[in-house]
Amino acid sequence: MEFEYQDERFADLQLLRYRLNGFDELSLRQKILIYYLSKATLFGRDITFDQYGKYNLRIRKMLEVVYCDDAIPHDTADFRALETYLKRIWFSNGIYHHYGCEKFNPGFSVDFLRGVLRKVDPARLPLKEGERLEDMCKELFPVIFDKNILSKRVNKADGEDLVRTSACHFYEKVSQKEAEDFYANMKQQDANPDNPISYGLNSTLVKEEGEIKERVWKADGLYGHAIRQIIYWLEKTIEVAENEAQKSYISLLIKYYKSGDLNVFNKYCIEWVGEHESSIDFINGFIEVYGDPLGLKGSWEGLVEYIDKEATHRTQTISANAQWFEDNSPVDSRFKKPVVQGVSANVICAAMLGGEEYPSTAIGINLPNADWIRARYGSKSITISNITDAYNKAAKGSGFKEEFVIDEPTLKLIEKYGDICDDLHTDLHECLGHGSGQLLQGVDPDSLKAYGNTIEEARADLFGLYYIADAKLVELGLIPDLEAYKSQYYSYMLNGMMTQLIRITPGHQIEEAHMRNRALIAHWCYENGNAIKLVKRNGKTFVEITDYEQLRSLIAQLLAEVQRIKSEGDYEAARKLVETYAVKVDDALHQEVLKRYQKLNLAPYKGFINPRMMPVYDENGAICDIQLDYSESYTHQMLRYSTEYGTLI
Repeated sequence: MEFEYQDERFADLQLLRYRLNGFDELSLRQKILIYYLSKATLFGRDITFDQYGKYNLRIRKMLEVVYCDDAIPHDTADFRALETYLKRIWFSNGIYHHYGCEKFNPGFSVDFLRGVLRKVDPARLPLKEGERLEDMCKELFPVIFDKNILSKRVNKADGEDLVRTSACHFYEKVSQKEAEDFYANMKQQDANPDNPISYGLNSTLVKEEGEIKERVWKADGLYGHAIRQIIYWLEKTIEVAENEAQKSYISLLIKYYKSGDLNVFNKYCIEWVGEHESSIDFINGFIEVYGDPLGLKGSWEGLVEYIDKEATHRTQTISANAQWFEDNSPVDSRFKKPVVQGVSANVICAAMLGGEEYPSTAIGINLPNADWIRARYGSKSITISNITDAYNKAAKGSGFKEEFVIDEPTLKLIEKYGDICDDLHTDLHECLGHGSGQLLQGVDPDSLKAYGNTIEEARADLFGLYYIADAKLVELGLIPDLEAYKSQYYSYMLNGMMTQLIRITPGHQIEEAHMRNRALIAHWCYENGNAIKLVKRNGKTFVEITDYEQLRSLIAQLLAEVQRIKSEGDYEAARKLVETYAVKVDDALHQEVLKRYQKLNLAPYKGFINPRMMPVYDENGAICDIQLDYSESYTHQMLRYSTEYGTLI
């Protein structure tokens, strides 16, 4: 039976499945390790929900009770709207769009929700101790129905207090200035500036009785119920770890979860990045800071992975030549690393997605994020082959490229080279781009503040775009010829200037860091040269690239400037670059793109249903196999996760 990648569509979302290729060939010990790590990954789910909004968990649990109550009629328009709203909450880990960060419109009425809540057993509702139903409604209904209350999860609008106007639950009763001053003071008092701590990464900053302090996320602190479950399963992984080095860094991660000590987290990162012998690896913790408007707080995420041996040859070739790429970069020599340390890169199969990586996930990751650890100890990069494969199969025959690509020759170019170059650009972005360059002595890694994430993503993308057109890649056997890169240049500029607008609500600006990065690069190259044009054909707008060589030269210039901004910590230059090229949307072009896309009847966003892992036991009660089930529906999986992995109230 052919594997089905497509499963379900609702709102602007499509759910896909990913296959664990080669899982059956793993040893029993490796399968058990993946199973234990997967359990540790799924137990972080409620943390991400709470981080994304103070009321997310109670709203989700309240609506799940209504949804599962058979006494409530399911065939009404209001109930169907509630079902879609709940499915969107599951997908986005809360009531805010996972990409645009705006609050969802519920689509059902206040009276409907109040009415069905009165019909359910109050003992099943997430009521606080002594709380009445009406009290809960009074607290939660404005959050759900009033578009002016907590309207954006992450606000990045220039000139506003980004902390007070963002609904993410990383700060309570503090202003942006108070938060920035608090962490600036901690850095000034740092006793060991040569081994800097990622201050604020694992805590909520609160003001209580006039005093600003941190509530640390740890086993006996905030999110303790979830963290203790994660620790339990991590401790079990030590029994089946692949080597002593892996046991050691897992032990450090457990120690960090128990203590909340960011010095221990640094030690964990150093040991983790230095271990290269295992076939199975994972990400588990408070990692990426895109969900914080100040770029300090780490959203919880989990990913379990194992090496795709056949595809890894490509990334290992890139990482083996990391010094050549660094030395020949078009940036100022002051900003280059004299010696590139420990760059490792693998193509991997995802085995389980969790937290911020579920249901929507990245296709490539480079860690750790601390610049000083990258510089001294290196980094690990991954490209996720089975996720990319699922995306590619779902895109076949959609009509998207035929609608937006300018002509048949360009379309044939993309069909011939597109998949190869998409994978290669991701590899270059993750393996080398994020790990390239260096900060000047004394530059604060957080000096670019709210613009830091966009600048960093632009830097990595530009690095990949510059080198994908280099003859070195033909020499290394990574691309077949010097025509291939043109497919990536065209696809990238088309996306940055036009097609990513399908993800923007009319009247809104670009907010998400990766989208800003792509818009920045495309619009800067458009405005500062003659290589790109917007042309009209049969009443439709198309991107035309008239000079690919000039475009590469423009990419080199922008890479040099973005690296300078990063290396020098030039906040004002970062602000000007982003606000000029990365934020604004042409309303007329936006409306045209949305109209053309709507005719294709496609979902602009995609996510994934995890495989279900089921241990098989022998007569002595020991695990003798791990079976995979790909048949679970999206709704069943989400409700099961809420039951089995619900740890927080």
